[in-house]
Amino acid sequence: MTAIEQTEAARPRGTRLPRRARRNQLLGAAQEVFVAQGYHAAAMDDIAERAGVSKPVLYQHFPGKLDLYLALLDQHCESLILAVRTALASTTDNKQRVRATMDAYFAYVEDDGGAFRLVFESDLTNEPAVRERVDKVTVECADAISEVIAEDTGLSRAESMLLASGLGGLAQVVARSWLHSDRSVPRDQAVQLLTSLAWRGIAGFPLHGTDNH
Repeated sequence: MTAIEQTEAARPRGTRLPRRARRNQLLGAAQEVFVAQGYHAAAMDDIAERAGVSKPVLYQHFPGKLDLYLALLDQHCESLILAVRTALASTTDNKQRVRATMDAYFAYVEDDGGAFRLVFESDLTNEPAVRERVDKVTVECADAISEVIAEDTGLSRAESMLLASGLGGLAQVVARSWLHSDRSVPRDQAVQLLTSLAWRGIAGFPLHGTDNH
């Protein structure tokens, strides 16, 4: 169940929920408000109303708006990192690994909750704690990709990270561009196009100790 679905399931006022369930409900409501309004325009009043709780209840779980925003960032940054690692582990065929990784980014931006906007399109990137988390997800995704590149090609850690950062950045930017173009190209086709582009580049580095890709 997504955070948004948890909000819908738990929204009626007056319902007493276990602490974890209440926290998830509040995060779901906050996500809806932050995605729709941005950090600066969103108010704790809006989030409490959306969740169907009083402001004191909201403040019992999150001392302030920034705490709430950072909790959401932590949740959704980890979600993308896990998706990329899962994609890389899903096959030993490197071309299919590229496709699975590209598709992980497309799936992430296509999620109905719009969480990617908090990570990649935040209006609060001048806040150090937010910048730290955004940088972390970029680095950790690249790190996961670089491990495979280094193992298969024998390239150095630094070289592998450069290539991995390029692949991750390509996937993220193109996936967002695709979404903002109202998905004018079907997702499977868009993923295949991006996979072909990325594979033509990364396949130029032969497997370590062989002449095969």
